[in-house]
Amino acid sequence: MKKNLVFICVIIACIRGYCQDTISITQMGYQIGSRENAVPYISKAIAQSASKENSVIVFPRGRYDFWTDNASEKELFESNTDVIPFRICPILLEGVRNLTIEANGSDFIFHGRMQPFTILRSSHVTIKNVNIDWDIPLTAQAQVIAVAKNYIDLKIDLKESPYSIENNKLVFIGEGWKSRFWDAMEFDKDSKLIVPQTDDNCLGVNWTKYIASEIEKGIVRFTFPFTRKPEVGNFLVLRHSARDHAGTFIQNSKNIVFENINLYQTAGLGILSQYSENLTFKNVHCIPNSVKNRVFSGHDDGLHFSNCKGKILVDSCQFSGLMDDPINVHGTSVLITKRISSRQLVCKFVHPQSIGFEWAEANDAIGFIENESMSTIGLGKVASFKKKSAVEFEITFKNKVPEEIVEGDALENLTWTPDVTIRNSYFGSNRARGILVSTPGEVLIEKNIFESSGSAILIPGDANGWYESGAVKNVTIRNNLFKEACLTSIFQFCEAIISIDPEIPKTIFNKPFHRNISITGNTFHPFDYPVLYAKSTEGLIFNKNTIQRSIKYSSFHNRKYMISLEACKKVQILDNVLVGDVLGKNILLKGTPEEELKFDKSLQLIISH
Repeated sequence: MKKNLVFICVIIACIRGYCQDTISITQMGYQIGSRENAVPYISKAIAQSASKENSVIVFPRGRYDFWTDNASEKELFESNTDVIPFRICPILLEGVRNLTIEANGSDFIFHGRMQPFTILRSSHVTIKNVNIDWDIPLTAQAQVIAVAKNYIDLKIDLKESPYSIENNKLVFIGEGWKSRFWDAMEFDKDSKLIVPQTDDNCLGVNWTKYIASEIEKGIVRFTFPFTRKPEVGNFLVLRHSARDHAGTFIQNSKNIVFENINLYQTAGLGILSQYSENLTFKNVHCIPNSVKNRVFSGHDDGLHFSNCKGKILVDSCQFSGLMDDPINVHGTSVLITKRISSRQLVCKFVHPQSIGFEWAEANDAIGFIENESMSTIGLGKVASFKKKSAVEFEITFKNKVPEEIVEGDALENLTWTPDVTIRNSYFGSNRARGILVSTPGEVLIEKNIFESSGSAILIPGDANGWYESGAVKNVTIRNNLFKEACLTSIFQFCEAIISIDPEIPKTIFNKPFHRNISITGNTFHPFDYPVLYAKSTEGLIFNKNTIQRSIKYSSFHNRKYMISLEACKKVQILDNVLVGDVLGKNILLKGTPEEELKFDKSLQLIISH
């Protein structure tokens, strides 16, 4: 009896604790579906949660609208994003601990250019069960209804994408913004995949000289002798507007969880995580809103990780219709501009969309990179970091900088490098590639399905172009399915279905950039030659994979090799199975001695130099 009484008291205490720490938006006065601005209500709820432990802010299922009025404005330097004076943040979680936002499948509808969620200096935050969208999105689409010698006619949803014709050009008009159309992607009307061999050129060359006119309301004619014409019935995703707000921005935070999220649209990158650690994404879907018959989803990337550490988990997620890569994991290299002393350097951020970071802090481990060969000359430990401007900073080391390091070389921060697991996810047809990964941490990519229009997986790394750092040290790619849609268009660095392609001005055989990449147990359905391309890699394994030829698309790639190895060491290609008339059945060795290759001779693969 006494035990039962204790148990009942515990249950009552738990119930009281839950009620005390639960804040309902509707109990605070918000009326679901009223289209009233929800910003003041969520701001009040967040403020109230600060005094509670393990708070839950609950949105009963329904529609909630967010307007720019009353939204916070923050100066934020966001990776791979345009620099603007401030970001508009309707849901700002700053300095928050132990908070869950439970939306119960609600629709969060945003109005104007803004960043739905912003999470700064917070920990143990969970956001779950929410659909994020705009009534007037920051991307548009049109259906091709007529094609002639010197024009194409497009049907545009006036309610979703209001427009005007200004100076003979198509301009979209939104809630507090106006934006000129500047690029197009063609999607097949039936498969909803990007049409093969169209990449960023579905309208041919010089098409921006078109003349726009309105035939009738919602029907726009582009007059121009297009060198390539889209097919009647197909959809054109009409790209316009800047990349100025992420769908969610996470900075200086840890132990963040996103679960059961439909991210239908953004004003830039999808979920951007920066200088944060231990991030989990389960059932996060960056996909088109099918109810609205869209083929596009986000304005740019899906999940973007810049200079993070700890564990990143992406599980059971979906990506399609994005206008850039579904997942990108990288660090940021910086350029050395001046050597003040043996321990002090002046450096700058190079890419204009990646500036203003607190790039390092005391005791961070730093790699010194020789620019031309991309070799790491030595390691340093940070003593201090001092910003001179948004672009330039001074960094002082506890130890001496290697004598070989000179102005024009680079640094990378090795402390802010995560372990990454990506599994059970679908990578559909997006503007560019599938997964980009540049981190020396442990990387596991398994049990995913790829239909990416470019390379399914790209392992890059550079200190010359995008300055996205991260030579890999241990990558496992296993038990994935690469379908025939992979590599149907060519984008930057798309040398093969799996492309290991660091930007190295001068490859040196004895100084490999990437190491220990294992590709095993996967199934490929290539319609063309290139399955694997690897440059400057040591310890590459391509074993027990099945390569089965698809004849769904016509071959068009210039690279006529199934596997290409450039300046690689210690390579295994064993126990693979070839099914059907696989193109090539060959291996190109460029700067790779034959003794560095161990391969299954029973497949009678031809070795070329």
